[in-house]
Amino acid sequence: MSLTTTTRLSPDWPCQVKMPGSYDWERSATKWLRELVPARYASYPALIRHPVLLARHAQIQVQQEIRVARTALQTARAELPVLGLPESVIEHTIKLYAAEVLQLQHIARSVRAVSEALAARGMPR
Repeated sequence: MSLTTTTRLSPDWPCQVKMPGSYDWERSATKWLRELVPARYASYPALIRHPVLLARHAQIQVQQEIRVARTALQTARAELPVLGLPESVIEHTIKLYAAEVLQLQHIARSVRAVSEALAARGMPR
């Protein structure tokens, strides 16, 4: 069953994905989710045929990216000077990593919202 168009969307709902219950919303969700996973995964038939499975993989992918960005942020001040980088580059890089963590956290919330909508459409009422 599809969700009605009166469903209240999360503020984290991605603008690239149509509102649940609207025409072709699942296709827009699948397209958006495919952009979040490595290309080799996006072409696997099981992930293409089952958007909820693709959403699960995207959640895992984004969580791993958050871990990587946090590790890079946490180790930057100790490890980057050894590479001979100027302090200004190190500071810029730390800000970049911090911004990336925030952006990835937002994407994770968006993936969760889409995942929940995809799972709800497959549940009997």
